[in-house]
Amino acid sequence: MHRRPTRYGEGEHNELVVVLDCVDLDRASAFWCAALGYVGPPAEWQTGPYRQLLPADGDGIELLLQRVPEGHGMKNRVHLDLRTPDVQQEVARLAGLGASQQTSAPIEEDGWVWHVLSDPDGNELCVLQPPTDNA
Repeated sequence: MHRRPTRYGEGEHNELVVVLDCVDLDRASAFWCAALGYVGPPAEWQTGPYRQLLPADGDGIELLLQRVPEGHGMKNRVHLDLRTPDVQQEVARLAGLGASQQTSAPIEEDGWVWHVLSDPDGNELCVLQPPTDNA
């Protein structure tokens, strides 16, 4: 699988990777691949406590799942935001994949509308719809 790394900073080899803790690598992999349109290398390449997920087209940020023994505890200090033109439709799609909705009504601020969800391991994510004049 070929991937064009997402670079940051001045260094030629500096690469941005997002790491998410999870208890069940298979469950987390299935959820995030379906949610983001990512793919994982063949099962025989996946060993140990990590699972590498990549954008299907090879262009974008790597998501690395890290198996941990404990479940999710307190509020995340870092989370993913998924921007979409239809927040309700995307929330319903992600719920169908196993996400849990944490907000009963959409949050609205400065024209932005969003819901807070949790992935199957309890990691928070937000689904946001930008203001119409910001599209």
